[in-house]
Amino acid sequence: MPRSKEENDRVRQLAQENIRTSAMQVFIEKGYYNASIADIAKRAGVSKGLLYNYYKGKEELLGDMVQSRIEEIEDVMQKAAALGTPSEQLKHIIDGAIDNVLHHPKIYRFYLHLQTQPEEDLLLSRYSQMLNEEMARQFQLQCEMFRKLGVPDPEIRSLHFSSAIHGISLMISTYPEHYPVRQVKEQLFRDFCVTE
Repeated sequence: MPRSKEENDRVRQLAQENIRTSAMQVFIEKGYYNASIADIAKRAGVSKGLLYNYYKGKEELLGDMVQSRIEEIEDVMQKAAALGTPSEQLKHIIDGAIDNVLHHPKIYRFYLHLQTQPEEDLLLSRYSQMLNEEMARQFQLQCEMFRKLGVPDPEIRSLHFSSAIHGISLMISTYPEHYPVRQVKEQLFRDFCVTE
């Protein structure tokens, strides 16, 4: 019996997820430019032909990975925005961001590296710009949360909040075994999730 369209879609999504995960591992190990489609296919346990059935090449694969990352960021922010109070919303962002880095420190460093590519690298800077534009959109939502919290200068407060989370995320991704995550999250809650 042939598979249904829904089953074919599910198989396709699983295959693409496997390829993206494998590509991430290879990109982390070798860097984007040193990674080959053959490396990625081997890691994914698929033929190069099957990989090319899903992606035209490394750049399209990277683009899909960046789009997935953007969707993850949007998901965290949408779930936060749906919560009742600004304090709950900000706590959700803290938990989502820090827990993600704690569980996937190398992936965080990969995207951080991608976001800081020089403009002269036309290929990678395009994806860097996509991530940075999404972060700017989400920053505006975050500013609104601080506005509703009633802080005097919501943009500066939001910038301080983002800077703290990114700094903590970098520390966790560098020292994942020894970083006092629980205590630092509690401090963030105290610093940013209550009215002054």
